[in-house]
Amino acid sequence: MSKKQRQVYFNGKMVPESEAKVSIYDSALMFGDMVFEMTRSFNGEHFKLREHIERLYAGLKYLQIPIDMTMGEMEEACHEVTRVNDPLFAKDDEHRLMIDVSRGLLGLYESEVEGHKGTNVIIADFPLRWTVQSFAHLYSEGIETVVPSQRTIPAELIEPKVKNRSRIQYLMANIQVSQHKGRNVWALLLDPDGFVAEGSGANIFIVKDNVLYTPEPRNILRGISRAYVFELAEQLDIPCIEKNFEVYDVMEADEAFFTSTPFCMVPIVKVNNMDIGTAKPGPMFDKIITAWSENVGVDIIGQIKHFEKPVDSNAANPYEFKK
Repeated sequence: MSKKQRQVYFNGKMVPESEAKVSIYDSALMFGDMVFEMTRSFNGEHFKLREHIERLYAGLKYLQIPIDMTMGEMEEACHEVTRVNDPLFAKDDEHRLMIDVSRGLLGLYESEVEGHKGTNVIIADFPLRWTVQSFAHLYSEGIETVVPSQRTIPAELIEPKVKNRSRIQYLMANIQVSQHKGRNVWALLLDPDGFVAEGSGANIFIVKDNVLYTPEPRNILRGISRAYVFELAEQLDIPCIEKNFEVYDVMEADEAFFTSTPFCMVPIVKVNNMDIGTAKPGPMFDKIITAWSENVGVDIIGQIKHFEKPVDSNAANPYEFKK
């Protein structure tokens, strides 16, 4: 990357990344009152960008955050941010967009504080490798999941299908799971009824007798990657069923995997220290991620291995925390 700063779309203008700041009186800081999306590209082309934007606008509607931009204008702003920043990216980089929309200054402070009034729309663009450079080993070793005491927040309390910045339940789950020994330990959250819901930022699938199962879309974030696995399953003639299941069913599955935008898919090999299937990535996982790679023209696992970088053991990430 060049020393020249990346540019951020900030309320209709391009500003240097270091200058893209919201007020300490912003509703996002006060309440976590912000809807967001994060995307990735393949060969520089944004993947499912429109679907991400549609989910963003559904969240804005639900939270009643006003916005003057149309979805088409938002999409064009995303492409413009990419065009402006692309010369600063290495040739082998992929783009990772972060779209944040906050309500803006709380009404209590709006008349007393200088600065932008109204909704904040912020679109940042940074290299995908930042997110996935420590993930390469997961494709051969797999994830070990642990069920924390923290539960997902059900739709009857606050809508989990809105992708918002008030995600303390995910953080608490990660903190609890970080106490467990292991190299690749991630959280697997249950809903208040005891059914498997999701990871802390990822959707789960299990495989049993060559059939894919994933939790009903009630108490989860309905992931864009999750939806694409449905498309791939249809392409590959694999049955895919949404249904409630429990930790027991994960333990008894032939395979399991997480899906999420940056890494697409990663295999799960254990749940609560119990092996899933052979405790290795399975043939269904290989079949689906191979089809995904072929569809987008990128060797997904190979690319993430190419991005690999030694991880600072003292650095915290969303799945590991400083002790």
